[in-house]
Amino acid sequence: MCGRFTLQASELDIIQEYNLAGGVEGYRTRYNVAPGQQILAVIHNGESQKAGYLKWGLVPSWAKDAKIGYKMINARSETVHEKPSFKKLLARRRCLVIADSFYEWKQTNEIKQPKRISSRDRHLFAFAGLWDKWEKDGQELFTCTILTRQADEFMKDIHDRMPVILPKQAEEQWIAPVKRPANEAARFIHGLPTEPLQAYDVSQVVNSPKNEGEACIQPLA
Repeated sequence: MCGRFTLQASELDIIQEYNLAGGVEGYRTRYNVAPGQQILAVIHNGESQKAGYLKWGLVPSWAKDAKIGYKMINARSETVHEKPSFKKLLARRRCLVIADSFYEWKQTNEIKQPKRISSRDRHLFAFAGLWDKWEKDGQELFTCTILTRQADEFMKDIHDRMPVILPKQAEEQWIAPVKRPANEAARFIHGLPTEPLQAYDVSQVVNSPKNEGEACIQPLA
């Protein structure tokens, strides 16, 4: 799964990396991004790529209660094209969720040890995401979910699931402003290679989403 990540790049780096039209309003670096919070995403509006914030935890447009979002922070890539909550979004509402590392907890004999995991080859990357707009009683919510896949050989030692990290050359294809059959979009995800990753142990201070700051990413001695 993917339940926590970081983003510490500068706004300028993000603008240049994702060829954005305009800046990123309200941007700030983060050390411990958690479900239910606003996360930075990139979409293509038909004219250009734009970045903005979406609430992490998908609330489908047809949902009666926005609280469902807390149960939908992730979507399994193997079945996403079959689920009513995700099928239409896979066809037309795909997004990039921008990050530079994510956390996962490895079960040991005594504790769950948090690890910070990043790409070996690049300082910024994008998770494959889906987004939707929910409206009720004059309230609007723009929300998203992050796709996951079975762990690769590196991640198997830590957890049995991992987020779908898009290869650089696949990012524009993923958010291209075209309607795709859901099963075609799913096949696109299934055919992607996994990202070369690296990891190190961090303090359990990251366990609480209330904690922010450099202590979250400091390697354990």
